[in-house]
Amino acid sequence: MEMNSQSQEKSYMASIPSKLHEFIKKIKKIGEEDPRRIIHSTKVGLALTLVSFFYYFRPLYNGFGQAGMWAVLTVVVVFEFTVGGTLSKSINRGCATLLAGALGVGAEYLAGACGEKGEPVVLGLLVFSLAAVSTFTRFIPNVKRKYDYGVLIFILTFSLVAVSGYRVEQILELAHQRLSTILIGGATCMIISIFVCPVWAGRDLHFLVAGNIEKLAAFLQGFGGELLACGGDESSKDSSGTNVEKSLLKSYKSVLNSKATEESLANFAWWEPPHGKFKLKHPWKQYSKIGGLTRECACLIESLNTNTITSKPLAPSEFTAQIRQMSTESGKALAEIAAAMKKMRRPEAHLQSAKAAADRLRSVLQNSSDLQEVAPLLVAASVLIDVIGFADAIAAAVGDLAREAGFEGVKTTEAHRRGIVSPVDDGEHVVVEIQAELPEKNIITT
Repeated sequence: MEMNSQSQEKSYMASIPSKLHEFIKKIKKIGEEDPRRIIHSTKVGLALTLVSFFYYFRPLYNGFGQAGMWAVLTVVVVFEFTVGGTLSKSINRGCATLLAGALGVGAEYLAGACGEKGEPVVLGLLVFSLAAVSTFTRFIPNVKRKYDYGVLIFILTFSLVAVSGYRVEQILELAHQRLSTILIGGATCMIISIFVCPVWAGRDLHFLVAGNIEKLAAFLQGFGGELLACGGDESSKDSSGTNVEKSLLKSYKSVLNSKATEESLANFAWWEPPHGKFKLKHPWKQYSKIGGLTRECACLIESLNTNTITSKPLAPSEFTAQIRQMSTESGKALAEIAAAMKKMRRPEAHLQSAKAAADRLRSVLQNSSDLQEVAPLLVAASVLIDVIGFADAIAAAVGDLAREAGFEGVKTTEAHRRGIVSPVDDGEHVVVEIQAELPEKNIITT
């Protein structure tokens, strides 16, 4: 037994360097994924150091006393990764503390006027009433989304001030000290967050939504260009031996789980001041609409089970070619939308080729004598028709965002939409390019 325990101890000690190495690799990976995390950690350390001066310097300590610790606590709880998150929590905490402190002092004086026996009864009733009403307001969607933290701080502060006032003298001085230190701590966080390597929630939201559209585009282009072309063999691997299907699935599956992140960033973006190309009253709500459409499109794409499709005999080449074109052209249109959104320009997505392929596919189906020949790909065809419709809807939503936000427009005139007349060098002929608008969505019925 003793020998076994010694061998186990030696084995454990021998494994420590490898575990330490793995831990260091994980830490390095986290920092490399987003270097802003390292900067954020440094900013929090700087803010805590500054507010700690309330304890380090005697003049400041004499002015605020033990209440200086509230500045430290404020920095710890309100300093968020993004500017919007920090401003949201700081403003919520400051306003809630001010309101709750004033009401707490008023409640204490009101209860004191009721005599020694009536004071605890009145205080108990006031604490119960305000706490119950405030807690109920947290269930209201708009309040929960933007002011939940502020309501929570209001309940906490009012209860502390009202209850502590029953035993503590000079309640006004205590409330003033706590409010002052909380405001100083919040102001320190806001200043550092805005002026020292700021991380804007609005910018992150903008590029997250655009990136999600880009992921759908990458899948559709890959699906049309490679997976359908492989003919059911096992050649759907890239040069490094990575399975194409798995890499494509990875690219869009994250879109399905992005709702919580988008909503959080949208709520924080609402608090941020104008920055860069994001002006005052930027239409942040529009991002929720675009994100919802993108996720619905991702759900449709998930039903394109490539294993099922490529494992069956391929349909006639003409039918397969139309499906491939629908997928590829839809992907190109979404890629154009994502690129325009990232550059903050008005998108000009061209879905005409995808819609034309859908029309040709309908013609193939109508002329097909045996539907069993095309059965393996009928599901894919139906899904891709719906994908084209969602691509149209996404393009319209991004266009609305561009118009409301005042994005730069592509130099396209009304005459260009109707037709372009450009002279040829010989001066005797002209070339007329007509771009007709097709219906928003084509539907195949079989």
